[in-house]
Amino acid sequence: MAVKAVIMAAGQGTRMKSDLPKVLHQVAGRSMVGWVIAAAREVGATRIMVVVGHGADAVAADLPDDVDSCLQAEQLGTGHAVQIAIEALGDVSSDTVLVLSGDTPLLEGSSLKSLLAAFDHDHPAAALLAANIDDPTGYGRVLRDGAGQVIGIVEHKDATDVQLAVTEINAGIYAFDGKQLTLALNDLTNDNAQGEYYLTDVVASFAGQGLPMAGIRTDFDQVAGVNSQAHLADANQVMRRRIALGLMETGVWIQDPDQVFISAETSIEPGAHIFAGVHFVGRCAVGADAQIGPDVFADDSRFGQASMVSYSVVRNSVVGEQVSVGPYASLRSGVVLEAGSRAGTFVELKNTRLGERATVAHLSYMGDATVGADSNIGAGAITCNYDGVEKHATEIGARVLIGSDTMLVAPVSVGDDAMTGAGSTITRNVAAGSLAVERSAQREIAGYADRIGKRRREKEER
Repeated sequence: MAVKAVIMAAGQGTRMKSDLPKVLHQVAGRSMVGWVIAAAREVGATRIMVVVGHGADAVAADLPDDVDSCLQAEQLGTGHAVQIAIEALGDVSSDTVLVLSGDTPLLEGSSLKSLLAAFDHDHPAAALLAANIDDPTGYGRVLRDGAGQVIGIVEHKDATDVQLAVTEINAGIYAFDGKQLTLALNDLTNDNAQGEYYLTDVVASFAGQGLPMAGIRTDFDQVAGVNSQAHLADANQVMRRRIALGLMETGVWIQDPDQVFISAETSIEPGAHIFAGVHFVGRCAVGADAQIGPDVFADDSRFGQASMVSYSVVRNSVVGEQVSVGPYASLRSGVVLEAGSRAGTFVELKNTRLGERATVAHLSYMGDATVGADSNIGAGAITCNYDGVEKHATEIGARVLIGSDTMLVAPVSVGDDAMTGAGSTITRNVAAGSLAVERSAQREIAGYADRIGKRRREKEER
């Protein structure tokens, strides 16, 4: 039977206290609903239908192109949401239908595989995920007969004292026979205090018909819904450690798994060293033998083999092989550092390329610039790339020595093997092999200190 997945993602999530739809809040750099979609893919779902409601346009826009959505304009319960999804999916009579919740980002494909494995000829109607917790207050309880067969679900508010003592809770995650599910949904009513259509009534209907159902237990962490900012922080903590430990199993050295923040889209090759305080955001990639950290923030950036970056911020940049960055460097968007180059202490680069072995060692700004191979930028040198209206480029050739405190007023170029004198303001192109010096003549005013001292004393006497 083909597997089709329904993901319920229509809720507002008022406890999040946020204008962002609940399922779009991120865990380890991926939306919560994105994690659930990934779990559905892992078990081979051939089609995925996301039920949207609150913030429908935003949620639908976040979905991958091959994932469909349908609108639940009024949130009339979980059963109503699945009814709408089945209408959108069409005939599911020969399919297995997975019903998932968009706010369970920690759900793993392995648990869904166990759920589907239980959904066999012995349990042809349905299987559900459950978990045992110490304090089940507020959760629906899973009811079983003496043989361990699921015979129903009772909500906390409707449970008897005996049922309240049950610690096995319903996770709201199911595998259904498509034909049986469709028939049961057609018979659902909203004859209850809330006036809603409940998916748990489908389970009750199956039990009443004597249709066998399986209940598969998993860790509560996997099925706990994220309903508040505190829950979101907890989910991020679990996911960060899960990602870090997974990387460590492949041979990545991580100094402290609890003090790194690695997005789901980041790839790190075995042999890399990741120190405490590192944040990888977006799509980052780290090569073997690289040393990243301590205290590095990287967003959508690549780090080549044996590169070294510490105490720095790197955004939308490419750090090549055997490149050194930091400490306290800022690489802004569009930076490319070729093999063996260096961006050192308190260096800021933006939309700039450093050629192989080029060095900007300290206290410099290079913006909208290209720096050739083996060139050296002295301390305090900057490109003056903005004229108040437009940005302009600076081109520095190979083997160039830019003297300390040189101001390169763009647009300007410095040819191969050229040099600039320290403290120069370069406004015209410098020919290859030349020395460019631009300074006013040095003057000395004898006795100036005495004159200043006399003026201070006179002011104090007034």
